[in-house]
Amino acid sequence: MSDAKPSVHIGENSPEEVAFKLMHQIARLEGRAMTIDGKTPADRKWLLDTYSECLTTVRGARAAI
Repeated sequence: MSDAKPSVHIGENSPEEVAFKLMHQIARLEGRAMTIDGKTPADRKWLLDTYSECLTTVRGARAAI
């Protein structure tokens, strides 16, 4: 059995990559810092919730508001 850790490859323009880029754009627009140095850091909950919402949206499964 190999001790190698599995790697994740996110393809260019995959839903995961598009969601990740969208999350970064939202962070910038909302003034969230993606580093701990920022004035309004994006904490774990914000990151995971926002990425999840972005991925749902990119996949076309987000409910209309």
